[in-house]
Amino acid sequence: MNGSTRRRRFDREFKQRAVRLILDGGQPAETVARELGINTGMLHRWKREYLRDHGNSFPGKGYLRDEDEEIRRLKKEVADLQEEREILKKAVAFFAMHPE
Repeated sequence: MNGSTRRRRFDREFKQRAVRLILDGGQPAETVARELGINTGMLHRWKREYLRDHGNSFPGKGYLRDEDEEIRRLKKEVADLQEEREILKKAVAFFAMHPE
C-alpha cells in the first residue's frame, strides 16, 4: 500500500443497507460484497455489529453509544475528582508548613 492510498469510509446508511441485503434480501455476503466493491470480511463484521445492537450500530465519528458516553462521562468525573484531591493535598501541606 503506498502513501497516497486513502481509506474508504462508509456512512451508517450504506452499512445498514448492505447488511439488510444479506438479512432481508437473502443474498450471500460474498455476492453483496462483490457488487458493492467491499471486502467480505468487512461485511460480515458489519453484520455482527448490526445484529448485536441494530438500533445503535454504526454510530459514526464523534457519536458514542449510550454506554460509551456514560463511560466517557464517568472517566472525566474521576479525573476531575483526582485533580481536586491533589489540590486539597497540596493545600493541607501548605497550611501545615505555614500555621498562623
